[in-house]
Amino acid sequence: MGVGDLQTFLESPSLEGGAVSVDLLKIARNVTQRQQPHNTNRKIRPIGNKLKLIIDAENCLDRLYGGYFSDWACGGQWNRMVQFLSLLTRAIERGNIELAVVFNGTIEQCRMNEWVAEQANIRQRVGMVLKHINTKATPPPKIWWAPPTCLRSALRMALRHLGVTVMCTMDDHHQEVIAYCREYGFHGLLADDAEYAAFDPPRYFSAENLKLTYKGSVETKEYMISELTKTLKVTQEQVCIMAALLGNFLLPESDLQDLYKKLGLTKGENSAESNIKKLAEYVGTLPSPSNMDALVVAVFGIPEDKRASKFRQSVQYYLNGTASGFLKYCTPPTKSKKDKNKAQPQAPVSNEKDAANNVNVKTDDHDLDTSGFASETTEQEQETLQNYKQATAHSVVTSFDGLDVNLLKNINSGKFISINEPYSAVYKLSFIDDSPLSSDSSRFNGISNGSVGSVKSIPGSSGQRVNLLVGNSSSNTSENSKNSPNSGSGSQKAQKQSVSNNAVTPSVSPDVLRTASLRHQKGLMAPTILHVLSTQEVRLPCLMEDEGNREFPPIHDIYGPLRKRVYAVLFNLHHLRYVHAKKKESGELPENVPQPDILVKEWIYSRSNPYQYAEEVKAEPLPWAVPTLQRLWFGPSVDDKRRRMRALLSCLNSDTPLILNTAYVPQHMLIMACVLRYIMSQDRPIMRRHELDAFLCHAFNPNLMNPQYLQELTVRLSYVYIFTFHQVPTLQVFFTVLV
Repeated sequence: MGVGDLQTFLESPSLEGGAVSVDLLKIARNVTQRQQPHNTNRKIRPIGNKLKLIIDAENCLDRLYGGYFSDWACGGQWNRMVQFLSLLTRAIERGNIELAVVFNGTIEQCRMNEWVAEQANIRQRVGMVLKHINTKATPPPKIWWAPPTCLRSALRMALRHLGVTVMCTMDDHHQEVIAYCREYGFHGLLADDAEYAAFDPPRYFSAENLKLTYKGSVETKEYMISELTKTLKVTQEQVCIMAALLGNFLLPESDLQDLYKKLGLTKGENSAESNIKKLAEYVGTLPSPSNMDALVVAVFGIPEDKRASKFRQSVQYYLNGTASGFLKYCTPPTKSKKDKNKAQPQAPVSNEKDAANNVNVKTDDHDLDTSGFASETTEQEQETLQNYKQATAHSVVTSFDGLDVNLLKNINSGKFISINEPYSAVYKLSFIDDSPLSSDSSRFNGISNGSVGSVKSIPGSSGQRVNLLVGNSSSNTSENSKNSPNSGSGSQKAQKQSVSNNAVTPSVSPDVLRTASLRHQKGLMAPTILHVLSTQEVRLPCLMEDEGNREFPPIHDIYGPLRKRVYAVLFNLHHLRYVHAKKKESGELPENVPQPDILVKEWIYSRSNPYQYAEEVKAEPLPWAVPTLQRLWFGPSVDDKRRRMRALLSCLNSDTPLILNTAYVPQHMLIMACVLRYIMSQDRPIMRRHELDAFLCHAFNPNLMNPQYLQELTVRLSYVYIFTFHQVPTLQVFFTVLV
């Protein structure tokens, strides 16, 4: 049971005409012909006559990777992936199709159970893959396919270089995807999710069946929602009721067992078809969702049933995604959110006296240009692209002709879709907000007087206002504690895991939050960075590693010290302790007050803690006076650039002058060299000497971009590649941020 049965029934052959094979290029030609002007002598096509499609990348990671290439088990073959994507984008450009690819950048607390179940499924497949490699030494079968550890980051970078619009969602992935599809007039959606079927998009195509054929056609299947409603004899509103009664993240199946027993619904692999038909007959007798009170009474018997509120929220959730429910969101109550903010401890802030003593600050940070990073210049982009072309001169993939830096042109109009309360019964569609920015006196050196949750809206780079919604996670977590694994005994364990009694809630500069939010939406930044800045929480997924292997420590443990240093840089830990020391010297604080610490919650899997509660880790400052994050990101001077580079190298145990000498380390290999140095600097030996030599030789090989290597797999080879490439894409993003 579950809302997924709706998608299963839609794909099943028992629903005649439910899934029809189509060629997207032919559909695009039909769209072009319908929009052609009547004057046949006119050769110029009118603007906007393309077939616009939006893709939910989470449903087709394997297809965007290029299919089930056998090298996904050893860390991924990115050259082959780029080769496939270049062919795909070339085909859709010739076919007059415009694509927008959306990645899930949310940290939805209410869907925590779904995320944990997904990680358990990945762990099971990983175990079978490693066993297969160990016993047969051949590539694993495609049925066990699991995304390589850095696939999403690699896809975002590759698609952006190929000129495809890339986006990341902020608060509610499904609602934001369908809202963007409707608001900007997209013709269809490519996905394989039952929730989209309940939303009834303009046209619903299969992302899982998307394929580029040798004859140059782009084929997939189109799901006919009209055939679904016609066969089941229900309306689109009743489909929303069916989706709610099938069980979802708001109203789980366990709460509806009595209803299933009453209707004769059974749980099994082959029972989806019969369950959907029985449920459709039952829903056909229920009142319309417009009369929600009568609907609740008809389903549960009494309006005071404890499941009534969840049922209302669930039905309203799907109604808000339909064409009739679009743009009908209401403003949610904010009382609980304000109370939550009042209860949060305030981080220490600096005053003018502290600023005068701070030798690291030469100018006021609020005078910095925060429209973009200081390192983002046209000259540097051209220089980087030229270096890339020279490094990949022997590539089998066609070099890129240019770098697309103007992403999301449609979003630049000032309208940003954001769902304020993804877990409540109502939603708000936030547009331009005219609330003023906090005054310059309320912040200095990147530190704001308010907590993170107090930042409601901040101005965009061109006078626009963007609702960041950074205070949602703290309030929504308490509202949905029942739906999260962090409840009951788990929350008690989490409290026992506290590693510091003097932890403070850090404040984040509005300029930093605005820049992080905009880059997050455009897919230019690892989603983890915004998650840490806004919620002080991060989820670490399961990787391709053997839990019982004693030769390698867990990969997340290897990069644990690196994450702690990054947390310290993001939250200005050095500055907080500097201000604390100055206050102790001036007598404002007693001498016995310990220095402040910053804690970040990490959801990390282990046998003792299988995602039952978040472990609190303490940020570790770098061994030198690190400027604030606002200065690191936006500082335009030469000294600021040097500090940015030093911060990056210090996090990776690579703060040595020789690593910046291009005679020793070419610039385009700096990230890889830093990662290798970090791995080799661990207390426990991880990589062998000949394995390190193999990496270095392959890096300087003129056939670097040849995808015909890595044919013979071993378990150790898979481990070495995975823990080496695990942090490379994130560090590349971090590199662009700091450098």
